[in-house]
Amino acid sequence: MIRILLAEDMNMVRGALVALLNLESDLEVVAELERGDKILEAALSVRPDVALIDIDLPGLDGLSAAVQIHEHLPECRTLMLTSLGRPGTLQRALAAGVSGYLLKDESPTELAHAIRRVVDGHRVIDSKLALASWNRERNPLTEREVEVLQLAAEGSEAAEIAAQLHLSTGTVRNYLTTVVAKLNARNRIDAIRIARSAGWMP
Repeated sequence: MIRILLAEDMNMVRGALVALLNLESDLEVVAELERGDKILEAALSVRPDVALIDIDLPGLDGLSAAVQIHEHLPECRTLMLTSLGRPGTLQRALAAGVSGYLLKDESPTELAHAIRRVVDGHRVIDSKLALASWNRERNPLTEREVEVLQLAAEGSEAAEIAAQLHLSTGTVRNYLTTVVAKLNARNRIDAIRIARSAGWMP
């Protein structure tokens, strides 16, 4: 029996997934959660074979939770579910070491098949996303630029970002100016929108 931990914040979707997966003779949902920051604790408790995780979760995003699982429970496979087919997010997921990445509009049969394949040690990626990822532009931003932009997106002012990253306020402003220029954005808000839509930042 393949033991599954399911993390999905929408109650109706989570309930439907649990019901569908439990119909399979070799699959069993042993834990269901609606928050990302509860995943690791539950995984360490029930020791699932697969963690089926929505990328967009409250408390902690799904990719960060997957990284935690890999660090503390490396034998558990992680299969990400998303309603947003962003190639940049797929690349971040692969960098995080996930075993699979599927869109939520896959059929229940395909999902069950994907779970079995990741348990067998295969990597399962939605073919449309894989093709889009292959064809997409590379992220022009450095890791530090993404970090600064992410903090700006969360509402931090330049001085707050500087204090958090141990930089000068002028350096932070320079980073933000560079980001806006690199993305051909109108301003900082537009740069955040562009970076998010491309999947270059959460």
